[in-house]
Amino acid sequence: MDSPELMQEFQSTPELLEKLYKYSISKEYQAGDIIVDENSSIRAIPIVTKGTMKVVRTEEDGREILLYYIKAGESCIMSFLGGMHNETSKVKAEIEEDAEILFLPVTKVSEFIKEHPEWLDYIFKLYHKRFEELLGIINEIAFKKVDERLLNLLEKKAELTQSNILNVTHEQLANELGTACVVVSRLLKQLEENGELQLGRNKITLL
Repeated sequence: MDSPELMQEFQSTPELLEKLYKYSISKEYQAGDIIVDENSSIRAIPIVTKGTMKVVRTEEDGREILLYYIKAGESCIMSFLGGMHNETSKVKAEIEEDAEILFLPVTKVSEFIKEHPEWLDYIFKLYHKRFEELLGIINEIAFKKVDERLLNLLEKKAELTQSNILNVTHEQLANELGTACVVVSRLLKQLEENGELQLGRNKITLL
């Protein structure tokens, strides 16, 4: 089924959208599935048509930090860059909520750039958006306290899922923030006492 977001993205070039579906392979995934792992070869570019995917970076000690989310109609610019330069992936892409993904072969990415200026515009727009998001992450790590980063992350998740009830564990939040689980649990308890949220079993309700 065509993605409304992709149809809107390429509404002025239906020929490009048709080629995108023609040459891509569509697959369905569940939350928690790994689409691209670090150091893996990139032979196809993942484009989300439904659901949400998150991109994280893992440090040598095993800690992870969330870089950005990829929503329907978007793709991973890191995969674009790695695939076009025959490099292995520098990040891990994991399904945040059940999703459908189009996998476009890397060879077609270069071909589309030559044939469709709109495709290059799409890539540059993604690059600009991710660059701003990464700057935001750097700013948060450098200048914001962990409790602020935690609340921002919860609000971002609520915006993505369009629900104030989040099914997420303390461990997942700690991984995405690059901090310890005990720190997240303590801060969540403080936020609950401040009336910002309500804690449940593997569930957080924003108030």
